[in-house]
Amino acid sequence: MQDIELAIIDSNTLVRMGLQSLLEEILPKVTVRSFGSFDELMADTPYYFVHYFVSANIFFEHASFFREQGRKTILLVQNQEQAQRAGLPSIDVTQSESHLVQQLIRLREMGRQMGGHSQQDDSVAQSNNRVPPMSNKGVGTIDSRSFKTELNPQMQPELSLREIEVLQFLVKGLTNKEIADKLNISLTTVITHRKNIQEKTGIKSLSGLTVYAVFNGHIDIDEI
Repeated sequence: MQDIELAIIDSNTLVRMGLQSLLEEILPKVTVRSFGSFDELMADTPYYFVHYFVSANIFFEHASFFREQGRKTILLVQNQEQAQRAGLPSIDVTQSESHLVQQLIRLREMGRQMGGHSQQDDSVAQSNNRVPPMSNKGVGTIDSRSFKTELNPQMQPELSLREIEVLQFLVKGLTNKEIADKLNISLTTVITHRKNIQEKTGIKSLSGLTVYAVFNGHIDIDEI
C-alpha cells in the first residue's frame, strides 16, 4: 500500500510547525510534509500528496494548480472572507487547538459521508502521474484513509465504563479536579484512570484522545 502523505504549504513557519505537530498527533501513521513556498512544493513531488493544506495567499497566487487538485485542497484561512472567496473547505488557523481538531474531524466525517477516496481516482492518478480534476463527489473533504487513529473493532482496547466517563470529561476540557468532583472520586483515582486510558489506547496527547473518543463513539463532536 502506498504511503499516505499530507502537504502543508504556508510561508508562516509557526503555522506550519503548529499544524504539522497537530496532524502528526492525531494521524500517527501519516507522513506530514512542510513547505514554505509553492516553489518548494513544485521542486519536490507536487502531485504525490493525498491532501494539500495551503495558506490563502499561496492558494490565490497559484489557484489553477490547487483547483486542479479538487477535493484534495484544504485552505488555511484567518477569516471567513478568505474562505468564501476561494469557495473551498477551509480550516481557520486562528482558532484554539480544540477547535482545530473539531474542524479536522468534521472534514473527515464529510469525506466519509460523501464516499471519500475512490478506486477510479487512483487509476486516473496512476495513469497520468497526476491527481484527477475537480469532482463534485467528496469535494474538499479529508480522505478517510488518512485517519489511521481509527482502530479495528477486534483490536480496540477495552476501556472500563469509568475510564470512558473520564475520557468524555477530558475531551470536554475539564481539569482533573473538576472530573473528580463530577464523578465523586478522588483526584488520585482520576489520574490513575488517565494513565490507564493512555496505556490502553497508546495515545498521550489530548488532541489524539479527542479524535479517538469521537471515532469510537464515546462522545459526539458537538459535545467537545
